[in-house]
Amino acid sequence: MFSKEDILQMETKGIKPENVEYQISTFKNGFPFIQLTAPATPGNGILTYSDEEAQQLAHYFDTNKNDYQVMKFVPASGAASRMFKHLLSFRKQYKGTQEEISQLEQDKDFNSTGYFFRNLEKFAFYEELKQVLSQHNLVLEELLKKNDYNTLLDFFLNEKGMNYAKLPKALLHFHQYPEGARKAFEEHLVEAAHYATDENKKAHLHFTVSGEHQSAFEDNIARVRKYYEDKFGIRYDIGFSQQKPGTDTLAVDMENEPFRNTDGSLVFRPGGHGALIENLNDLDAEIIFIKNIDNIVPDRLRDTTYLYKKVLGGLLLQLQEKTFDYLDLLDDGEVNDLELSEIRKFAQNELKIYFPPVYETYNKWEKIDFLFNKLNRPMRLAGMVKNEGEPGGGPFWIVNEKDEHSLQIVESSQMDLTDETQKSIVAKATHFNPVDLVCAVYNFKGAKFDLTEFVDPETGFIAQKSQDGRDLKAMELPGLWNGAMADWITLFVEVPLITFNPVKTINDLLRSQHQPQ
Repeated sequence: MFSKEDILQMETKGIKPENVEYQISTFKNGFPFIQLTAPATPGNGILTYSDEEAQQLAHYFDTNKNDYQVMKFVPASGAASRMFKHLLSFRKQYKGTQEEISQLEQDKDFNSTGYFFRNLEKFAFYEELKQVLSQHNLVLEELLKKNDYNTLLDFFLNEKGMNYAKLPKALLHFHQYPEGARKAFEEHLVEAAHYATDENKKAHLHFTVSGEHQSAFEDNIARVRKYYEDKFGIRYDIGFSQQKPGTDTLAVDMENEPFRNTDGSLVFRPGGHGALIENLNDLDAEIIFIKNIDNIVPDRLRDTTYLYKKVLGGLLLQLQEKTFDYLDLLDDGEVNDLELSEIRKFAQNELKIYFPPVYETYNKWEKIDFLFNKLNRPMRLAGMVKNEGEPGGGPFWIVNEKDEHSLQIVESSQMDLTDETQKSIVAKATHFNPVDLVCAVYNFKGAKFDLTEFVDPETGFIAQKSQDGRDLKAMELPGLWNGAMADWITLFVEVPLITFNPVKTINDLLRSQHQPQ
């Protein structure tokens, strides 16, 4: 199937031929659906805390975090082009007819192009756009008055101006302040100063970026770094990494044969955010907060975000400390029946670990071995918000092919919604995954886990794409916060809805949560 040139191409990217053969087999057979058994809900898989309890957990984090290496991890490599889909489509079609102008004026839909133009001055990038246009002897207000939206969009979206459609979200202006506009990455610098600093007042961040944009990231951070360091009385330790070429996946045609370029070379595509488990695995930190680049709010709404980041962090530290104490006991082997019962109770009730009926038949050493293996894993706490119609994944109880039950974040693409039983379980779900994680990635002996050992390879998915006018199938690796962390100790915590404010389209920045007041 593969020529010498194919093998050399794989070797150049760091991809093993047997991995490619496995991918082709998966294209042919497909990924199995996740078997849901129940939605995770408050009292059944989602932990909830009173205001007083939340404050106590946050205080615990503040008091103890300096005993750990804490870092903030932000996937920031994705291009922002999807944010501007409706504007790009409008630009291709708009001819400036009176009928089109009337339609724009009448269109009251929040997500519409007309709404975008009517509220242009409310965007944080407004002054930058005016400045760019003025450099070409153009006046923004006059373009709007003349309904010359094509010129305006050309300077906003394309290389001749701000190039927003080609930049990553991190480098777009999101929020306006009296002292000026902040880009998305700047808001993460601000957050890190509040919960990812060590005893030496150094805030640790890591951004995953695309190779073509890394120098722009570095230039932008260099421009504002001293301002924020002086503002918060800290210093930043900022790292970057790119998705590894070895995590790319082969594309195939509709007959599941390798898809090739016109020169005969194989087509490989990025494996999705699940590939970032490799980047996460390379970080030198014990406690890692993970949050998407676009889920940010202005300073005026940030206190609740800080509080619940610390709630997650404080609970994680408490649970990890107890887990390590029990692992020390199990590792020594000097555990009596009463202690075994106590450890089981902790694992079952506090860590939500499933115990199969056969556990009752185990002898003492088999129980020790079972408990040790279940406790000696990376741990993650994931914030969950009440579902108000957002598309995407959520928290569920699932069962795998070994009849093991666990808490997992499951994407809609992994669900068999043609099955009425599965569909009814999904219909009862109450919460949504906002990607709000804190992870513990070191074991009880102070050594780092190899996170690639805890991935479930059966939890990727296949999507249909096209290239050069030809259809192809592309494979996404198990997602970073679902399949890539499938074998982690997992707990869900309800967090307030105000902590989830993603920007999926440019008009989302007009929502009150992203406005100055």
